[in-house]
Amino acid sequence: MDWLFDATWTIAGHDVLWREIVGNGFGLGSAIGGLRRRVWAWPVGIVGNVLLFTVFLGGVFHTPQARDLYGQAGRQVFFVIVSVYGWTRWRRARAAGREHGDPDAPAVVPRWAGRSGWVQLVSVGVVGTVVFASVFQALGSWGPWADAWIFTGSLLATYGMARGWIEFWLIWIAVDAVGVPLLFSAGYYPSAVLYLVYAGVVIWGFVVWWRQEARSRRTDEDRGEPQQPLLLAE
Repeated sequence: MDWLFDATWTIAGHDVLWREIVGNGFGLGSAIGGLRRRVWAWPVGIVGNVLLFTVFLGGVFHTPQARDLYGQAGRQVFFVIVSVYGWTRWRRARAAGREHGDPDAPAVVPRWAGRSGWVQLVSVGVVGTVVFASVFQALGSWGPWADAWIFTGSLLATYGMARGWIEFWLIWIAVDAVGVPLLFSAGYYPSAVLYLVYAGVVIWGFVVWWRQEARSRRTDEDRGEPQQPLLLAE
């Protein structure tokens, strides 16, 4: 198993772990599944999270970079926990939809966060970044402030997805904007490239959810019914 765990690919003179490449591939697959609101997105994402957890603790697992990004590693743990929750909730929502005669019923209906939602997002974003930057700096994390925002922004984006807030896609864009320079400078090239690719998926996901929200709102207005915004976060 050691050869599989430590296998590398040399790119432009840099050794890159295959598990970093494979882990990011699973992450991209999960993002596409989330865009389409498919249940399989969760277990696919969990596989990628486990692999990337070992990658970002470079000093512990002796990766070629030998740098510990505690925010990046910590968010993988959080993603696994939330993915188990999301996997369970989306499966239940899909089962409920089938019972009502709709085999393609979505697990969540997109909506805007509104003023109260933005207050939550901004407040937690600022406080969380400051607090986690202090924690990561004390732990010796490489690039603690950028790492802290990536960690905090990832938590907020996942929370927003659970609530069905369309803005969670915009938070991911802000995470990518910080994550790409950090990962390139730390030598995590496959992860940095994935962030660039993921940015395109995120922009498309934002457009898809935005259009879906508009269609749902028009349908509810035509029926004279209030919009039902949540299934996943009930």
